[in-house]
Amino acid sequence: MTEFRVPKLNNNDATYILVEWLAEDGQEVRDGDPIVLLETSKATEEVEAPEPGVLRRLLPEGAECEPGQVIARLLVPGEDAAAETADGDARGPRAAAPPAAGAGVVVTAPARELIEAHGVPMERVYALGRKVIRRTDVEELLRGDATGADDDARWITLSRAQQRTAEVVERSRREIPAAFTAMTVDVTGVLSLARDLTRRLRALIGLPEMTVKALGGLLDRFPVFFAEPGPGLRARRAATADVGVTIDVGRGLFIPVVRDAGNRSLAEIAGDLAAFRTTALTGSFRERDLQGGAITLTLHTHDGIVLATPIVFPGQTCALSLTAPRPEVVPDGSGFAVRKTATIGLAYDHRFINGRDAAEFLGELRTALESPARFLTENG
Repeated sequence: MTEFRVPKLNNNDATYILVEWLAEDGQEVRDGDPIVLLETSKATEEVEAPEPGVLRRLLPEGAECEPGQVIARLLVPGEDAAAETADGDARGPRAAAPPAAGAGVVVTAPARELIEAHGVPMERVYALGRKVIRRTDVEELLRGDATGADDDARWITLSRAQQRTAEVVERSRREIPAAFTAMTVDVTGVLSLARDLTRRLRALIGLPEMTVKALGGLLDRFPVFFAEPGPGLRARRAATADVGVTIDVGRGLFIPVVRDAGNRSLAEIAGDLAAFRTTALTGSFRERDLQGGAITLTLHTHDGIVLATPIVFPGQTCALSLTAPRPEVVPDGSGFAVRKTATIGLAYDHRFINGRDAAEFLGELRTALESPARFLTENG
């Protein structure tokens, strides 16, 4: 018999939601078969069987669970399962059975307790139109009852994704003494090259893709910018330049990670970012897509933005911001010319990075972006 424990999917959530079992109770599964779907604040993740066996569920759909909790067992075929129960790990929360299958709604245990304590009709709960009903959803209903519809209409309830973003921002502000430096970059040449490479490589390449590639080339010279802060004011080196890139298509902010940007081609990087944008439309990221970033690139592509200060995410030493290209008139001999410029800004943990280092880092990145020949050599 093997205990099946909830893996740690991210550092932001203390609990997850068991949304759906993907294998039946008593079903024989193979090593690597997906057996359960867990939901975090940012993603849903299929978790696979670590070895073959007969599945015995210990937690119902809709329950909250935490990393390390036993939620199932994998028995050797023929093993006596008489002692197994469906009550779940003693230290884990329990949930009532979900509503009728036709409703397609899962109610978590804390939400069910609040519903029963206040006598909230289930029709009102289902009318929320959500697949998973959590305690916060029920609390929102109760606040509406207490304050009245007119007063409640004045309040804006943040989405779960935005609530998690708020928690990360608060933690960053509380724990990281950040400083900020910005620099203007002439991107006229690199944008021209990007258009040419888009045609040649048959991949959508723009300034974000070029910037991710340029960032990947700075790992060896600036290792602390990609390092993970540790205890005792030490920082763990990153083996590869894994760059998180912000993507927001109106369904919340996601930061998927482009792996090993320094050793990947522009076409591969462009392929990753294109796939991430598509995934963001459905919100179906896997946790592995969002984990492990060594540095974050925040994109501020709306017209008119000339400067943006990013948040340094816990577990990183800095974050880079990039604005959309904008026209700028500059002297040119006896006349004037128009060039395209963008602003790159660096927010950094001042305990690990000094202002001089930040300026050198931005200067190297600017040099890379203003030297299109480097990209041309690497990409043929």
